[in-house]
Amino acid sequence: MCLQVEELLKEFDNVCTLRVRMPISSDLNNPRNFITKISRYNKVVNIPNSMTVLDELLPISIEMAKRNLRGIWNFTNPGVVSHNEILEMYRDYINPEFKWANFTLEEQAKVIVAPRSNNEMDASKLKKEFPELLSIKESLIKYAFEPNKKT
Repeated sequence: MCLQVEELLKEFDNVCTLRVRMPISSDLNNPRNFITKISRYNKVVNIPNSMTVLDELLPISIEMAKRNLRGIWNFTNPGVVSHNEILEMYRDYINPEFKWANFTLEEQAKVIVAPRSNNEMDASKLKKEFPELLSIKESLIKYAFEPNKKT
């Protein structure tokens, strides 16, 4: 469905499409936040993925509109981070008692309703336009974990 819409939007020269992936915000109470979601799972798969730190990227989207940027943009922070790496940060910054387990993709497929995709999106086009854009791990620490750090 998304690809069909994307194909249709390509026909218009005044459209800017932002491809968001696994959105993360500093609001760790929001049930739609990727960190909140995986911190509530008993088991996770440990696969690196591209992700979008909204606190950093939403202001960039406004700047993109001001610059009249168009086309399709992979709207993710550069690089990848695994579920385990995020949960390690969660443990280190938020809850030192936090524990989790891993399962394989095959085990995951037996318990989830819809299949999941795992991938790295090329954010070089966005990074070229916004050189100050932080890597995914740096952005997670700055925008999600440091502001919520438990002392």
